[in-house]
Amino acid sequence: MTTEQHHPRHGLDETIHSPVRLSIVAALAPMSQMEFPLLRDTIEASDSLLSKHMTILESAGYVAVTKGHVGKRPRTWLALTDQGRAAYTAYLDALRHLVEDSGS
Repeated sequence: MTTEQHHPRHGLDETIHSPVRLSIVAALAPMSQMEFPLLRDTIEASDSLLSKHMTILESAGYVAVTKGHVGKRPRTWLALTDQGRAAYTAYLDALRHLVEDSGS
């Protein structure tokens, strides 16, 4: 029995694969950065749900979180890191490969 894994599903990054995290990464991909409330509204998530999944992506090194102020109001900006962009590209490639191999 071989230990090599050739099925395309093995290329799907579990960190990104969650629907909420995939939505976050997909929304951030075309942007240099996005403010937290805009991302929250874009992916239709609650503050707590977005925070939970952002922490997972940040821990994986896929997202950078920058905090600052605009006037006296605190702001949080989110951006994909180079590692996050590479992981997203690899995820999309694996997903395409999986779909193409299924004959769809």
